[in-house]
Amino acid sequence: MPRLFLRPYLLAVLLAFSLLAGSCRSPQLGENITVDITADGTTHQVSVQSGSTVTQALQEAGIAPGNLDKSEPPFYTVLSDGDSITLTRVEEVFETEQVVIPFEKQVVRNETLPEGQTRLVQAGVNGLQEVTYRRILEDGIEASKSAVKTVVLNDALPEIVMVGAQASFTPLTIPGSLVYLAAGNAWLMDGSTANRRIIVSTGDLDGRIFTLSPNGEYLIFTRKSSKPASEEINTLWTVRVKNTEPKPIWLQAKNVVHFAAWIPGTNSVAYSTVEPRGTAPGWQANNDLYRVSLAGGSPRKMLEANSGGVYGWWGMSFAYSADGRLAYARPDGIGLVDQDGGYLKPMLDITPLNTHSDWAWIPPLTWGSDGNTLFFVTHAPAPSPFIAEESPFFDLTASSFSNEATVSIIDSAGMFAYPSASPVRASGKEKVYQLAYLQSIFVDQSETSRYRLMVMDRDGSNRRILFPPADTSGIEPQMPAWAPEPLAGQTGDFIAIVYQGNLWLIDSGNGTAFQVTGDGLINRVDWK
Repeated sequence: MPRLFLRPYLLAVLLAFSLLAGSCRSPQLGENITVDITADGTTHQVSVQSGSTVTQALQEAGIAPGNLDKSEPPFYTVLSDGDSITLTRVEEVFETEQVVIPFEKQVVRNETLPEGQTRLVQAGVNGLQEVTYRRILEDGIEASKSAVKTVVLNDALPEIVMVGAQASFTPLTIPGSLVYLAAGNAWLMDGSTANRRIIVSTGDLDGRIFTLSPNGEYLIFTRKSSKPASEEINTLWTVRVKNTEPKPIWLQAKNVVHFAAWIPGTNSVAYSTVEPRGTAPGWQANNDLYRVSLAGGSPRKMLEANSGGVYGWWGMSFAYSADGRLAYARPDGIGLVDQDGGYLKPMLDITPLNTHSDWAWIPPLTWGSDGNTLFFVTHAPAPSPFIAEESPFFDLTASSFSNEATVSIIDSAGMFAYPSASPVRASGKEKVYQLAYLQSIFVDQSETSRYRLMVMDRDGSNRRILFPPADTSGIEPQMPAWAPEPLAGQTGDFIAIVYQGNLWLIDSGNGTAFQVTGDGLINRVDWK
């Protein structure tokens, strides 16, 4: 190409590149850019200074975001020419609704009704709760809804229907009043095992306390609380069992886990309390004692709250003698309670059991019927390599107040031997009684072992197995309940126990066993 024409051509090319570069370059600081903003249902085109963020663009457009509002792109994003912003209005709304709590239906087998017959014990009633919801609205449309608070206004009452399960067990004549706990309800047998009637039908008895008064007139029992267990575990009640229509009465006591009993010769009840906890085992024991009268009035403190010794967080237990003396048991020892001075008088130190768990072992104890002997379980030493607190052996021990002697009468009975003294019987010029207790089948595993019912004379002689037979499974740990009086024609006295969920009566003289119930629902029994 001729040199003459080359220079104009190059100048034209350079000029074209210069114009193209000028049209494609980014806006420089101080120049304006244009962005689209969509908010509140409309779209705005706004001119803002280059380098502006979404927040600054919204301010330029006179749009104020709320605290919960969100944008796309995010508020901190630096904008370019032609970008689009979408602002979403977010609203938080709290609403309260009342929601019905449907009642549950409970079916209870009842041997007083013929097989297949049903009876409505309690009509079901729906409960009511108030639920507060948190709703999140995005541009007026619900994006999420969640419950943030629930308050129960009225608890639902279960519908309780009894279904006949009448068994063909031979009725037995029995003395006194025999009460038993089945499916959360209290029942009474009076005069005969065929004569049964319900005395508390609330379905919420927890079985921690279930004790007849010495005259068999009143029953004290605990009921599950309607409040969360971390706030209240249970409440203490009484009912007069002989009334045609028994009406439970609250004793102004709550959180009673280990002990409540009738004070002999009075119409008052003594009990010990715990403080509920949200962590295992569910409480911190106070190791205190209160007294409340059936005649009314506020409970009166008998023993101040105290540490309870080693593993005292679990609690203590107590036992009254027939003449009103009060013994105590705690994981590290036993002793007496000075009820006038309100203090403990230790008698015997016991090596506490280290369970390596969230429970502690309290030595079972009971008074002899003449009030001269205290029977209890002690933690026995073990050979190497066991250390003292981990010994698997437990002896049944007796401490006599007449000669101040303490002796082991049964070696390796088991940690849940639960001694129980019969009423005093005349034998010539002497008054005697027997002692029933449980013997662990596997003596070195008594925590998980089942047991056999044993009986012996008060001095440990004439020991023999009563129930169940050796070729059958044993019974669960429990306190045997003696009949209050003998019956003509028996070689011994009846002992009531629970075996495989049913009530059995055992003749302490010859071991003859009588099954009384067959519904498999019983877990507590008492007899006075």
